[in-house]
Amino acid sequence: MAGAVAHRRRGRRHYALERCTGLLRIVEEHKRVSTGILPGRNNSTQREETMTRMLFKNISVTLLVLWTCRGVASAQDKQLLTEETFVQQVKQYHPVVKQGDLLTQKAEADLLTARGAFDPVLDAATSAKTLDGVDYYQYTNPELKIPTGTPINLKAGYEKSNGQYINPERTKGVASYIGIEIPLLNGLLTDKKRTALRQAGIYRQLNTQERLLMINDLLFDARSAYWEWAGAWYLYRVYTNYIEIADKRTMLISLSFKHGDRAMADTMEARAQLQNIKLMQAGALAELNKKIVDLSAFLWTADETPYLLPESFVPDTLALATIQPLPDTAVLVAGVGNAHPAVQAARYKLGILEAERKLKRQNFLPVVNLQANLLSKDYYQYKNVSWPYLENNYKLGFNVKLPLLWRQERGEYKNVLIKIRDNNLELQKKQWDLQNKIRKYYTETVQLQHQLQAAREMNSAYTFLLKNEELKFTQGESSLFLINARENKILEIQQKVIELQVKYRKATYAIQWAAGSPAAQ
Repeated sequence: MAGAVAHRRRGRRHYALERCTGLLRIVEEHKRVSTGILPGRNNSTQREETMTRMLFKNISVTLLVLWTCRGVASAQDKQLLTEETFVQQVKQYHPVVKQGDLLTQKAEADLLTARGAFDPVLDAATSAKTLDGVDYYQYTNPELKIPTGTPINLKAGYEKSNGQYINPERTKGVASYIGIEIPLLNGLLTDKKRTALRQAGIYRQLNTQERLLMINDLLFDARSAYWEWAGAWYLYRVYTNYIEIADKRTMLISLSFKHGDRAMADTMEARAQLQNIKLMQAGALAELNKKIVDLSAFLWTADETPYLLPESFVPDTLALATIQPLPDTAVLVAGVGNAHPAVQAARYKLGILEAERKLKRQNFLPVVNLQANLLSKDYYQYKNVSWPYLENNYKLGFNVKLPLLWRQERGEYKNVLIKIRDNNLELQKKQWDLQNKIRKYYTETVQLQHQLQAAREMNSAYTFLLKNEELKFTQGESSLFLINARENKILEIQQKVIELQVKYRKATYAIQWAAGSPAAQ
């Protein structure tokens, strides 16, 4: 497919070049015929006057052909960089996009860490004492703890105790056990581990929205840099084309002056206009170089190496002049509360705070933990477990802790409530700000459309006036000063048109950016 496109492009360029060549031949033939000498009048004065007069009649046609042919010739060694191609490269290789991916990976790692708190744990403890050949004791206690993700935790193990002076609390020989640990009040509904797991899951969703925000901001900046570069390039090309026209005009005026048909002031006027446009071109070139550097900030290779934009690349100036249909602002404003990554991120933060609030609320309850073990002599002989067996083979314990003033708990709970209130206010403010941004950018875009339409109409009007002035000039009814004045006004209007086109493009994407739309991402 790429080869077919290249073949069609070469065909169009070849056709355009042949057309330009034909136009130039027609112009040359027109000049040759027009400057012919009338029969019966062979004096040199008549020849020079006729050549000079017809030379100015052909200025407009010649410059128009040169302008057209130059555009075709210069396009052959240039490579078009469209906005979408540029944006796709930014999405693939820019470090901010990769940093956004790291946010997602970090959230997954944090979630894995939180889940690790519920991993089974195998614990083993052993100790022994021997003095003067007397075996005091040998203790061995391997144990397996199994958190269940609920308030109930399971454990199983055995104790092996030998020696002449073992602790009376221990069972001599081997005793195995299985047991449970249950918080009866504080920690029954939630605890630190379950809260951390719940928050880690919310953080994963939060980081997804944060990643979207990062990419949204990056692509908006990238698109803005692209259109500013396109506008600067377009303005530089406008000045370059007008320099060729002014240079050709200066050459023809000088030739006319040598033949005595024009005054010295006309040559100075033409040269001054040429230098004026060159000065504007130099300023445009400096601005273009700045925009190239700004655009290059978004250019990275697959191996994470930045590079400057090659000189062979040119922007899509046709797209710059395109008027896009505006989205329905009512739909965008209504969708901010449900779809915008910033709003979703604020809601996920609220979910994290709510999980913390529930945990702090649990701290107002006293700590009452129950540990219950079912015991057995030897290694796990639980074949005939019955109620009498349970009554005679168990180990039971309670752990009770009750703060007297609750000052730490009350302070922590109030602090969480303040954070929740602050987050709710921030959420409301963010929604309103985003909705107002959509309205503001929409209004700005509509106004830019009107200004752009007016500027284009002005450009058409001044272009007509310039052509009319050139026609009058060839007939000796105008002056070069008026032509230059018309031309300067056109340059001013074209600069304004380009500025408005860039602002319009940026404003249209600003609407999508403010709405958090995937189209802008």
